Amino acid sequence: MKKYKYYFRKPKSEITKDIIGALLLAGILIIAATSPYFIINIIKGLKRMNKYPNKKVYDTFYNLKKYGLIDFCKKDKQIYISLTEKGKKKAGWMQIDSLKIKKPKKWDKKWRVVMFDIAQLKKMHREALRGKLKELGFYLFQKSVWILPYDCKEEMKMIQEFFGLKDNELRLIIADYVGNDKEFRKIFKLD
Repeated sequence: MKKYKYYFRKPKSEITKDIIGALLLAGILIIAATSPYFIINIIKGLKRMNKYPNKKVYDTFYNLKKYGLIDFCKKDKQIYISLTEKGKKKAGWMQIDSLKIKKPKKWDKKWRVVMFDIAQLKKMHREALRGKLKELGFYLFQKSVWILPYDCKEEMKMIQEFFGLKDNELRLIIADYVGNDKEFRKIFKLD
């Protein structure tokens, strides 16, 4: 009877996320192209990839290249691996997709109010923004105005940049007072 080894493997999309994330952080990977162990050097260069079998990483690199998300360039006995524009867009989606707002142990008694006024031409952006705010835990205060009791300045900057929104299209206000906030304190389980 044959013995089979079973490995816990993340789905390919997780491997893809890790590779694109590593490239996004590193900017460009540089590997010695003269080495006969080129792909092994890539794998070793990406420490996060140690959890994946070499073949899966190799296949993922191949697919990323095939779909135009990464580019290989050889210069002076070095190979440079970088994200293409299409790859950078994919990386942006992945960052936004995994965005979370940390809930502190103690509330600082300040409300974060996000207001947006996005033109009808950008209807898709508006709908995606609404969905993301809801996913991040914001509560609808009134039409196009959302509220949250936790610091989210950096996350909102990232969202604004990702969607390409101007300052007059998306605003974050930090307020001590929003009127009778009993309902919101109950929703966010404050006090």
